[in-house]
Amino acid sequence: MKKLFVLPLAASLAITAIAGSAIGDGHADKALQAAISARQAQMKLISFNTALLGDMAKGTVPYDSATASAAASNLAAVAKLDRSILWLEGSVQGTVDGTRAKPDIWTDAAGFDKAAQGLETAAAAMVSAAGTDLASLQASMKAIGDSCGTCHKAYRGPKN
Repeated sequence: MKKLFVLPLAASLAITAIAGSAIGDGHADKALQAAISARQAQMKLISFNTALLGDMAKGTVPYDSATASAAASNLAAVAKLDRSILWLEGSVQGTVDGTRAKPDIWTDAAGFDKAAQGLETAAAAMVSAAGTDLASLQASMKAIGDSCGTCHKAYRGPKN
């Protein structure tokens, strides 16, 4: 079961390393592209684990306490990654290709940090709930969804 979660993480990190070293002409361009690739990998891992928990909550896949606990632990760990190296100033939509980050991330840094901490809090609560029983997992899903929506509405631009 651990391989189910470790393999996507390892693949994302490898892609990030390759993308970071292969994209851009200057050091600054490489740093911005690497940060964008890394945070996109973070979002993919958040999405993967949230989808697994959501599928259990909806009943589209059977509830399994061990799998739910693993997904919740992964979600909590990924949500706590240090944002200071992932969200480099200047890596904004319209300035750098491949990102949907709004300038508000930097102009409203306190609000962005609060929104990101909302996911950390919701994910920590999910860790306690997910492996307990299906009803506890279901009750914790709303906070996860709300925290994602809050951040995306305020800080993610439209699709390019």
